[in-house]
Amino acid sequence: MTVSTTVASLRRPFALTLALALALAFSAFAQKQPGPQGPRGPIAKARQSPAENYTIEQSVSEQAQLSTIAFSALAFMTGTFGADTFLPPGKVADYFGFQYMRDVDVREAGHNMMFLTNIANNTLAILDDSQKALLLALAKEQEPRYAELAKKRLPLIKAFRENLEGNAPKGVTGLSQAAVESWVSDLFALDGGLALERAQTYGAIADSLVPAQKAAIATLKFGDSSTWPELPDQVDKRTMTHGQDVLFQTYASEFFSWYAGSETADVYFCPERHGTYFGGFYMKDYPAMGQRDYFIPTALTGDSGQAFIGLLTPAQAERITSMTTQLQPILEGILEIRRSISKEFRRCLNGGSPDEELVMALSKKYGELDGRISYLMADRFAAVYKTLSSAQKAAMVELRNQDVFPDGYYLYADLVREPLAPETAPLFSK
Repeated sequence: MTVSTTVASLRRPFALTLALALALAFSAFAQKQPGPQGPRGPIAKARQSPAENYTIEQSVSEQAQLSTIAFSALAFMTGTFGADTFLPPGKVADYFGFQYMRDVDVREAGHNMMFLTNIANNTLAILDDSQKALLLALAKEQEPRYAELAKKRLPLIKAFRENLEGNAPKGVTGLSQAAVESWVSDLFALDGGLALERAQTYGAIADSLVPAQKAAIATLKFGDSSTWPELPDQVDKRTMTHGQDVLFQTYASEFFSWYAGSETADVYFCPERHGTYFGGFYMKDYPAMGQRDYFIPTALTGDSGQAFIGLLTPAQAERITSMTTQLQPILEGILEIRRSISKEFRRCLNGGSPDEELVMALSKKYGELDGRISYLMADRFAAVYKTLSSAQKAAMVELRNQDVFPDGYYLYADLVREPLAPETAPLFSK
């Protein structure tokens, strides 16, 4: 039996059909992947410590990248423009080790909704008023630029969806790879500027710490949230806008992860850091919204990605799986850039100054590479979508198991309920 005949038999109970498809479609791919295999594919290193499971090498591996790409494809093909726009605020200017600290937490609490709040409150309890004032001043200064970055994502996201659904502007022939790369390069230039200012502010705070503060920070262990007591809010949030509060809390958590972390933690990124325009974050995070103690399942991306590939014909699956080989040199370039930027930023932690021109040049190059990844994903997803049968589409909707979509669009995690028609023509070829 082939994958295509299995998919064609969708009149059977869905669970049985999906199980058969999964076994067939992933067996060949799994055989050539390094590391232990099992029912959860790339998450199958279970029972090892989190630090062994989450490494830079694992993040850029074909196995981890395929899971993320397939999960994004499922989200994109069953989603909406509004869902595509959702982006966790911490995915911007992410050179300060927080993502690594989340992933390697020995309590595996990094994806609990209170993880960031707990370490932010503990950090703020140690900082004095003048140090907290530096964070607040930075939040006030960066709030409009942070929003600008989110708004600049919208035409790109809309263009990708128009390309998928066949609603591109009249007179165009398809997405322009050069235009996409240039657009995302500009996005990452904004990202790099925000990150540079954060590094400079964090460095100034680190330089001002007194011995008692350093000793107090040392009691809070990087990667072990059990050492973080649960504290009440340390500032009066009524003195800030919502956007300023989000940034202020983000800065406090990042200052700790950067100060207590390492260059390795700074360079690390989760596989979903790139190509963030396809709705995967919304599909994963929506159930957690407003749920204080909700844990986002760590196996969700891998499991759903495998199931999605299992619903495709061999030809369709090859269009998705073959991307992982093409991504490897791009990811190697990204790692080199992230390492260089992180080194520049860590000069601030040691009383030095980063090379600002170098940071900005590297940031723009980083954006070109992310744009290359994103173009490839958008192009392949659209090509596969055009060949899906009605039965496959129905099975994907059932696999998504989520029929709540935003009435509007998101600026990060904040829903904006108003009509939006961004100009997308510049992102297409004529």
